[in-house]
Amino acid sequence: MNATRAFWLRQLHTWHWISAALSLSGILLFAATGLTLQHAGLFTSPPTTSERQGQLPPALQAQLTDLPTDGEAPLTGELPRWVRQQLALDIAHRLAEFSPDEIYLRLATPGADASLSIDRHSGDIHYQQTHRGAIAYLNDLHKGRNAGSVWFWFVDALAIACIVFSLTGLALLWLHGKGRPSTWPITGLGLLMPVLIALLLIH
Repeated sequence: MNATRAFWLRQLHTWHWISAALSLSGILLFAATGLTLQHAGLFTSPPTTSERQGQLPPALQAQLTDLPTDGEAPLTGELPRWVRQQLALDIAHRLAEFSPDEIYLRLATPGADASLSIDRHSGDIHYQQTHRGAIAYLNDLHKGRNAGSVWFWFVDALAIACIVFSLTGLALLWLHGKGRPSTWPITGLGLLMPVLIALLLIH
């Protein structure tokens, strides 16, 4: 084995196992949730609903008159702090929908739909969350639904790791393929199957 080939083999093996280690949990998650999404009817659970209610103190209720009566804007100031203390909900800088009668916030998270409404006239606060179960939570992570910016960047990083894993694997097949006659027929079959299915069986 010449020095150049040995160098590239070491580099490819190193990056192959590093990318495999980094992407292992993500690959397992996305493979498993691919199955649960494909067979959603087999993995349903009854939703559970929880509610919280509160009443704004008069001083805060009076401040509602200073807020817009239409459009959308993030909530800031004392109101989000009070909601956090009294209802254990973080609504700071969350986008609120304003109307003359109500302030409404959508607070959906992976696997759950939630909303909070504030009655501008009475000061009543009502929060409701409907959780669809652990499988729904994982499925929403697969789709990036309501998962936030950190998850968005994690998926990008995972995609890059998977690309490195795949390309270094292909390069290792190339270097070792001469001594294994079945390498390229099997690799070619793996490449052709989705193409043939898409061209011939999806209309």
